[in-house]
Amino acid sequence: MGLLKKMKKNVVYNHSDNMIMVQSRGNRIVIICNSEEQLEKVQDRFYKSGNNLIDYEEWDEGDDKRYIVSFEVSTENKPIYN
Repeated sequence: MGLLKKMKKNVVYNHSDNMIMVQSRGNRIVIICNSEEQLEKVQDRFYKSGNNLIDYEEWDEGDDKRYIVSFEVSTENKPIYN
C-alpha cells in the first residue's frame, strides 16, 4: 500500500537501475517484470492490497521473456498523488 500512495498520476517510473518498469495510467498501474519470481511478488503485493488484476501478457521467449501486468487500483486503496 505504501507504493501506491507514492505514485503520481500518468508517470513512467523507469530508470536504468530499476528491477521492474512501473507506469501509472489514471486508476491503472502497469508493471513489466523480468522473471516469474518478480511477477509473483508483484501479484502478491498488489492483489493483497485490494487491487484487481485486469491484464496479463507475456512478451518474447527465453532470456528475453517479460511479463506485463496491469492492475486497477481499488477505490479503497486509491493512491494519493503529490
